[in-house]
Amino acid sequence: MFTEIVGARRRFGTAGECRRPGTGAGRARRAGSVAYRCRGRRRTLVTVRLQRQVVDYALRRRSLLSEVYSGRTGVSEVCDANPYLLRAAKFHGKQSQVMCPICRKEQLTLVSWVFGDHLGPVSGSARTAEELVLLATRFDEFSVHVVEVCRTCSWNHLVKSYVLGAARPPKGKRTARNGARTAIE
Repeated sequence: MFTEIVGARRRFGTAGECRRPGTGAGRARRAGSVAYRCRGRRRTLVTVRLQRQVVDYALRRRSLLSEVYSGRTGVSEVCDANPYLLRAAKFHGKQSQVMCPICRKEQLTLVSWVFGDHLGPVSGSARTAEELVLLATRFDEFSVHVVEVCRTCSWNHLVKSYVLGAARPPKGKRTARNGARTAIE
């Protein structure tokens, strides 16, 4: 997923108006270029919004699958995907290389869901990698949950979650005193 987002940034840009100095609108950007001009300011790799606070759920997935394979957990308990999740997998998902661990009939589909208080109606919806890049440039921090789904047997499991978007700036200017008296005073 990370490489998909970075690849989408290289193809579509992060702000839409960015271009290399001295290049025309029709000329393609080089993937190795570091800085672009964006509305009169310099954009570098430092300002690129990457995934933060990444949580991988591979151990939980492995544990759940071992319970299913041993018979302690029924298949009907883990193959319970919501119809909305199955539709999102069909229209917004990206095919992965991993086969379904339950039915072993088709490859799993990865669906990215976004959540955030300031996203408004966008919160709680499935998004593609390109849409995630656009959301990261327009909104403050929001969380992304990547779910793997089998459209045949309805297996679904949370793969990872992370935070995208502009990091919130510090609330105020930090000073040594911050309005408090020191022992010297």
